[in-house]
Parts: sequence; C-alpha cells; structure tokens
Amino acid sequence: MGRIHIVSLGCPKNLVDSEVMLGCLQKDGWVVEEEAKKADLLLVNTCGFIQPAVEEAIDEILTLAELKTEFPQKKLVVTGCLVQRYREKLHQELDEVDLFIGTEGVKDIVTPIRRLMASTSQPSVQLPDRFLMDAAMERQLSTPFFRAWLKITEGCSNRCSYCMIPSIRGPLRSRDISDLIVEAVSLEKQGVKELSLIAQDLTAFGNDKGSVQLVPLIKELLSTTAIPWFRLLYLYPDGIGDDLLELMATGSRIVPYLDIPFQHVSDGVLKRMNRRYRQDDLYRLVERIRSAVPDCSLRTTFLLGFPGETDHDIDLVQQFLEETRLDHVGVFGYTNEEGASSEFFPDQCSETVIQERVDHILKLQADISAQVQKKYNGRIQPVLVEGVCPETDLLLQGRTRYQAPDIDGCVYITDGWANAGEIVNVRISETKVYDLVGEIVDTLSP
Repeated sequence: MGRIHIVSLGCPKNLVDSEVMLGCLQKDGWVVEEEAKKADLLLVNTCGFIQPAVEEAIDEILTLAELKTEFPQKKLVVTGCLVQRYREKLHQELDEVDLFIGTEGVKDIVTPIRRLMASTSQPSVQLPDRFLMDAAMERQLSTPFFRAWLKITEGCSNRCSYCMIPSIRGPLRSRDISDLIVEAVSLEKQGVKELSLIAQDLTAFGNDKGSVQLVPLIKELLSTTAIPWFRLLYLYPDGIGDDLLELMATGSRIVPYLDIPFQHVSDGVLKRMNRRYRQDDLYRLVERIRSAVPDCSLRTTFLLGFPGETDHDIDLVQQFLEETRLDHVGVFGYTNEEGASSEFFPDQCSETVIQERVDHILKLQADISAQVQKKYNGRIQPVLVEGVCPETDLLLQGRTRYQAPDIDGCVYITDGWANAGEIVNVRISETKVYDLVGEIVDTLSP
C-alpha cells in the first residue's frame, strides 16, 4: 500500500491499540517508516486524558501537518482518545487532518484508510461502536521483543470526579480468561520474558461479568506459560484482597511490585475525588502488603491541587510519605478537564499554588527514594537486560523486578556482558536517587 509513520502517545493501554492498528496495516501491505518525511501516511494515536496530554497531541499533529504544506500528497490520520473526547470540534479546528477516527476504530482501521488513499468519499470523523480486542487481532509489538503489555480490560466503571476515562473509553469490559491465555502463549513464543498486565483498574477484571477474576487469571497465566516475570500495574486500592497477596507471596514469577494509584491521602480530598477509601485504609493497605510480601516494591501517584485542597492536606501527604517510605511516587498537578464534575467544584487552587505543592512533594520523595534505594546496596538481584545503555556503549542497562519499564529507574551494568532479553544476576554496588549500578555475577536464563 505504501509507507506509514506512526506516533503513539499516552499510556501503555493506548500503545496496545497502536500495536493492533500497526499489525492490521502491515498485514494490508503497509511498511513502517521511521522518518515522517519519507512516509505516505502519517498516523497519530492520541491521548486525551488530561490537558497536558491534549496539548502534546495537538503539538504532534501540527508538527506533522507542516509536512503536508511541503508534501501535499501525504495523508494525515488522527485516532484515539483525543478524537473520542472532542469529536467534531477537532475537525473544525484542525482542517489539516484528513481523517479522524475514535478509540473504537482500532479493529477496522484498514477500511477507512483504504478509502482515504483511494480518495473515496467517507465521513471525516468516524466514531465506531464500542468493541473489545481479542487475541485473534493482528498485533505488531513496538516494545523490545522480551517485554510486552497485556491489556485485560477496556473502559472503566469507576466514577472519579476528575476523570474522563469512562466517557472516553466507555464502561468496564473484561476480556475472557481463555482469550488472554491465547495471547499470552503467543507472546511467550515471540520471546517475551516480562508480561505486564494493564487495565484502568486491574482489580475490577471480571466485575462486569459477575465477579472479580484477577487471581484466577494470574493462576492460569502461571500454569499455561513459562514467562518468568509477570507484573501487575494499576490496581485500585480497595480491590487488593488477601487472595492476591497470598498468590504473590507464593508465586515467584509474579514480581514483587504493585502500582496502586492512591491520588491523595486526605479524607476530604478523597471524598471529593469520589474515591472509595480513606487515609486509614491506605495505611492498613501498605501494612498488609508488606506483611504478606515483605520485599514488595510499591508505586503510587498523587494528584495535587485538587479543588478545596489545603496546606493541611499537603501536610498529610508529606506525613504519609515519610511514614510509609514508598519506593516509587509520581506526582501530578490537577487541571480542570472539560466535562469532569470537578471542573465546577468551588475553591479551585491557583496554578502557582499547585506547582509549588507538586515541587515540594517531588523533592520530598526524591530524598526518600535516595534513602530507600540504599537497601539494595551489596545485594544480588535478578536483572532483565534491556541492551546497551543509550547514553554510552560502555555500559549495559537493565531493570530489577522492582523497576517497571518506562516509568521507574534502571540498573547500569558496569562489568560483564549479556544479550538483551537475558535475565542475569547483578551485584548492586552503588545506589542513586532512582537508578542502581552493579556488575554481572552470573546468568540466570538464556
């Protein structure tokens, strides 16, 4: 068909959609082109979750649109959350774009693009009905061959007051366990060593079908594959049961790592956010996890500057971090999102105050992280080698089980050699704020 340049923005869940579209288009004859200037078709899969993501998407679209002034024959297609959220408004403001396709257009991306390239008449904004991916769909991994994302649900039925995901992605839809096993087996055959389960809320998996099925799913994954590392990302705090922690404690292939977005610890803020837990619940949760899985690495995120938030609320966040000493913390500043109920809440915080609070908590956590990291000094840890360090070919780079891809720090390997995708034993010799340094002592897996 021609050459296509794809830009995927946003979260790993969005990246899976991009990989499915890429697989479908490659099957239809398209060839991936790294340089946008050389491509016939430019495709941007957007994120529209928060305002900074919207701005990033618009900037990327406008950058590619500039190429059309020099090469008018190129076609520009925009897909994903931004389209689903703003619909006709985008078509009016970005007339450089030839075709807009919503989040549900992943499955049938080939047909509208064929029509576009053939100059066949069709709507310029297309919002197909809701769908749920399955293992039969074409998918071309864009991650390194040894790691991949497994998206187990689509949409979300939580109603957090600041979040647009339910209106953009629709209500929770869970895939069948049998279908997920088929995909996992296929990914293992492609060489995947680390499979990260992702969803808007992993702990809701199966809720739309009558009951939560996360633990049965993990048990099936463990029994039907030999993938050495399974990672669990994005769990809702009140959905983490003792059965999951018991499974993690006994299943060595489930890495001791949980990503649990807390968003805040102040009871008042959590109530306004429409989160289903309170501060005491979070303290108990951290204690439960560390009691069941003592070496579990905990990641969370905080959304600061929410309407009505006070200095005292920030003090509570600081106290929580100082007492729990979490391993990884992301901090985001609140922004009003068009259509979210929190947009109309009273006592909005100024941008200056929000940024000051974000900077304060980030600095606090950096100091905590530097101290927490020291526990690894001198220890031997399994490390999944990512390859040669991008900054210098004198070092290898990898990750421990306690570091998730793309969001956490890494391990710089200063001595020894291994190929990308190998899991090796590394003795940690130095710790930094987010990264570790060490030397290979032996190889664990080919």
